[in-house]
Amino acid sequence: MTDKRPIYSFEVFPPKPDTPIGAISKVLGGLSSLCPDYISITYGAGAAGGTGRQTIGLAVRLKNEYGIKPLVHLTAIHSSRKDVDKFIQEMGNSGLRSVLALRGDRHPGLPLSRDFRHASDLISYIKAQDVFNMIDISAACCPEGHIESKNIDDDTKYLKLKVDAGATHLNSQMCFDNEEFYSFLDRTKIAGIKVPIQAGIMPVVRSGQIERIIKLTGVKFPSKFSRIIARYADNPIALKDAGIAYATEQIIDLLTAGIDGVHLYVMNNVEVATRITEAVKSFR
Repeated sequence: MTDKRPIYSFEVFPPKPDTPIGAISKVLGGLSSLCPDYISITYGAGAAGGTGRQTIGLAVRLKNEYGIKPLVHLTAIHSSRKDVDKFIQEMGNSGLRSVLALRGDRHPGLPLSRDFRHASDLISYIKAQDVFNMIDISAACCPEGHIESKNIDDDTKYLKLKVDAGATHLNSQMCFDNEEFYSFLDRTKIAGIKVPIQAGIMPVVRSGQIERIIKLTGVKFPSKFSRIIARYADNPIALKDAGIAYATEQIIDLLTAGIDGVHLYVMNNVEVATRITEAVKSFR
């Protein structure tokens, strides 16, 4: 992905079809002005010709208009080999070289892939098609274990499979307890995982985000964070300020510990990204 340390990056998602183009332009411009090492772009469910085309279009704009390296997401769970072939071809035609290969979340009403069960299957397939070694493959990891994993040891074993399949860089799921992340790094070292690992940080600035985070990831909230939510859930301004402060404190601690990097899930919120980036710039 990059040889720079620590790595500092953001994640954005493509706009909905009815979103004015000026809105996403403002997001791209605002985040690019903060000079991240790259910006990752999420991928929706279904065929690569659908939301995948929006992902690639956004990535091309980042690269060509703003000079920022894009990392495009690609999910396995509802994709066929034909979908992936088309997506990778469109990437290549657009001059894109970095992909985050994910299993992805199940979406009701969409058929499950017959070709890919796990992210490691998708990574292996991309690697096999990439005969000229042009594609840089990243993968995801879960410091507290994937919500569907039997146990933490199984989760580490499957993460090692992703790296052995060809992933050269890892982005972690959002984590709110740095001690959990440090314990995770210890397990990866024991397992022989030697690729760079970025800590995923999500500033919680709206109370509505909490339930969704728990449902999708199963991550635990430390007591300090839980007290913030309990105290300010009905005070939007205070919750935003407290959420930004908590994420900032997390990042400073992580950077002080010398981790490989931080990946901010900013939910297309330029204000939040700007406030945190300004607060941690002297530690990078």
